[in-house]
Amino acid sequence: MPSSKPSSAAHGFAYSPDQFRQLVADALAEAKRLGASDAGAEASEGCGLSVSVRKGELENVELNRDKSLGISVYLGQRRGNASTSDFSPQALKDTVRAAYDIARFTAEDPVAGLPDVEDLSLDSASRPELDLFHPWDLSAEKAAELALRCEAAAFATDSRVTNSEGAAVSAQQSHFISGNTRGFSGGYASSRHSISVAPIAGRGAGMQRDSWYSSMRAAGDLAKPEAVGRYAAERALSRLKARKVKTAEVPVLFESTVAAGLLGALVQATSGGALYRKASFLLDSLGTPVMASHIDISEDPHVQRGKGSSPFDDEGVLTRARSVVEAGVLQGYFLSTYSARKLGMRTTGHAGGSHNLVMSSRLTAPGDDLKTMLRRLGTGLFVTELMGQGVNYVTGDYSRGASGYWVENGEIAYPVHEVTIAGNLREMFQQIVGIGTDRYTLGTKTIGSVLLARMKLAGS
Repeated sequence: MPSSKPSSAAHGFAYSPDQFRQLVADALAEAKRLGASDAGAEASEGCGLSVSVRKGELENVELNRDKSLGISVYLGQRRGNASTSDFSPQALKDTVRAAYDIARFTAEDPVAGLPDVEDLSLDSASRPELDLFHPWDLSAEKAAELALRCEAAAFATDSRVTNSEGAAVSAQQSHFISGNTRGFSGGYASSRHSISVAPIAGRGAGMQRDSWYSSMRAAGDLAKPEAVGRYAAERALSRLKARKVKTAEVPVLFESTVAAGLLGALVQATSGGALYRKASFLLDSLGTPVMASHIDISEDPHVQRGKGSSPFDDEGVLTRARSVVEAGVLQGYFLSTYSARKLGMRTTGHAGGSHNLVMSSRLTAPGDDLKTMLRRLGTGLFVTELMGQGVNYVTGDYSRGASGYWVENGEIAYPVHEVTIAGNLREMFQQIVGIGTDRYTLGTKTIGSVLLARMKLAGS
């Protein structure tokens, strides 16, 4: 894997992968010397630059650099964990001893332990190269220039853009090596860069804000600063003269940027931690219909440059592409080694979270862009922003503050704010009648606009 071997000098890292491998090996050897039955360790380093501007003036320049060595020590079914940012030999020994001592006085947990050998990614030669590392040689001056261009484009869009919460540019990179006493060793470097802006339109009580950003592994894949600024401004401008609407039960279209939250809710409800704690409305749902019968959800951890790509999970377990939902039926949970054992199942390679998820509909036609989805909505609410945390994953009850647009006869009539949409996720998943082709990737989730047949809307 070429990306797992960054040149420390060339890429701004203080440590090389070989140095990290030695640190991990030393930590594991020390754990064994103390009498540990098993151990796992990880050495990591991250560095980056973040610059923010506001109203044409430089606000902040932040350089960050951090490093860490963490170790988990097992004494049979007892586990202890400790970490340090000091990589000296004595600090390493002290950290391993601390983890060992914690394990000595921790109660036994019958499912604690490293992953089974057959689940680990032991063959480094077979791991895919995922093209995750694209360091950005960015000076503070250049970052400030990009942020200023982004914000200036927002102000230049329309004279009604009167203020700004600022624009920011960030360039981040990191690398790690992890290993355990069952033969796993691996790591890689990755990067993530972004540009964002939050303009404000209007004056006084009628002011409206919105924001936009672009985030990519490689700086060359980022949207142009001017494009980000203009689009953010257009979003803010389109919200001016927003109204309340009357309480009703109407069809609701989620913009692709907020529809990712529906996919996130499914992941949360089918994650091992929620399942073994019985804190999910989708208990015992494997092999049962959890969504409308035309919905599919796929997961591919090996997408080139994907934000959720990884050859193995946080425990070193091999990752695989799979179908999560097929024709509405749930095919798999999201399990780490620990949560899988609690459920009497096998890990799915999800220590650290989900990988690149795509939610699609078998009913989607090539021409189902946003305009078409609005026509399908007919008369109802087009949601572009959600506020609050009103989701109960135990019951599935869903209640969120929302803003967006009232749509009549398939056309946007006027902006809407200060409304609440409510339902139950179990029913909402079944109420999905369409997904648009206007796909957007938010973090590890890719989805188009999502049309629900009916939701409760609380307004004036």
